[in-house]
Amino acid sequence: MKKIFSIFIFFILVSAQVVCAQDTLEISLRDFIDIGISNSGQIKYDKTNVDLAENRVSSAKDQRFLPSLNFRSEHALVPGVSSPGNFPEEEIYLDPNAKNDWDKVGVFNRLRITGVQPVFTWGSINKAISAAEEAVKATEFEFHAKKEDMEVRLFELYYSYVLALEIERLLKDAEDKINQIENSLDDAQEEGDDIDETDVYKFKVFKAQFGIQKAEVDESLVFVKQTWEYILRNENGTIYTPSIRYLDPLGTKLSGLDHYQNSAFLNRNELRGISTGKDALMKYIDYQKASNLPGLYLGFTTTFASTPIRPRQPNPFISTPENTFNTAFGITIRQNLNFFQAKTQLDRVKIELRKMDYLSEAAKDGILLEVNQAYQKAAVAEVKVERTDEALLTTKQWLRMEQQDYDFGIGEVKDLIDAMKMELELRLKEKESIFEFNTSMAKLNNAAGIPLELLQKNN
Repeated sequence: MKKIFSIFIFFILVSAQVVCAQDTLEISLRDFIDIGISNSGQIKYDKTNVDLAENRVSSAKDQRFLPSLNFRSEHALVPGVSSPGNFPEEEIYLDPNAKNDWDKVGVFNRLRITGVQPVFTWGSINKAISAAEEAVKATEFEFHAKKEDMEVRLFELYYSYVLALEIERLLKDAEDKINQIENSLDDAQEEGDDIDETDVYKFKVFKAQFGIQKAEVDESLVFVKQTWEYILRNENGTIYTPSIRYLDPLGTKLSGLDHYQNSAFLNRNELRGISTGKDALMKYIDYQKASNLPGLYLGFTTTFASTPIRPRQPNPFISTPENTFNTAFGITIRQNLNFFQAKTQLDRVKIELRKMDYLSEAAKDGILLEVNQAYQKAAVAEVKVERTDEALLTTKQWLRMEQQDYDFGIGEVKDLIDAMKMELELRLKEKESIFEFNTSMAKLNNAAGIPLELLQKNN
């Protein structure tokens, strides 16, 4: 019985460990970005613009076959017909005294189908389809540009978590060292060693300042976790943490400014979208010109009417709309004779085309400025990483020396605190500089139209 109970307890413990392991999962940068994109309301909203553009293509294609096909039905109560001259039903129309008979009321039903099929329209329909397809491409470029901006923001948020974890570890190490120094001071005071009270107060002030800094980091980590939870929107209660545990500089080296400027002019989706939009307008102009020419169409109509209360008159020269069945086909030519209106519409499209040219110039100016600013920030961040690493190496040597002197009883607490404080500040600054460099490189690549995936592959 005890053996069975022990096995049961072991099974419960193992199951609990499995559940705990499932509650916390590591997530890669790529997966985090993909989930964030799929959950973004802004991205979903922007995607509807692409859907609307594709819908306009479908609408243009629908004009190729029976663009006008209508059905109409008519129903009413009508009186019968009486012939005082007792004419046969098929000859009632010959009775000059024939009249409506309201004592007999029946139902009148008429069904009508009409349709129009383009035969020759100077290619206007195909040109409209082509213009709509180019508009879809332009809208897709605009959508991808906004999607890439969102990816950069998610990239920064992902590394914000990594930075917070790094700083948390640094402060934990610093806290252990502070506790060691505090214990040493307490032991020295208990043993009656000669300790400068000024050093003791300086240490207490440093410890209090450290506590404030640690509290700020803890609050920052809570905020990052809450933001992650909102971005990922996990309904199963799973807690995600970054699979990247240590914040290291990206392996990508900073190239020359010309490289990023040329790449931006070639690869920015905003410029591609404007260029494709101009192509769409040019094709729309061709459509407008073709639609202003006379077009050849095939039309047909079919009508069926039935009113049992009224007899049908078989004479072809007598119209009996209450009882009839006929079908008609014919050729029609359609021409818009409002030439002033057609010219005004064409001029408006040409103005839109000039507007796109000006927009392209303005976009290039803005992109050039954006690249220059992003490059400057990335270059400064790269220098910060290099210089901070050099300063940190020197500070570690200084701290090691002060720690040894203090352990041997020949060092001063003040000097040890100064070295420790400087080492902690530089370690924090190093991680912040790396975070700034990584995010600056992501923003620079985005400004240059370089996909974020290339930056990750080079890492």
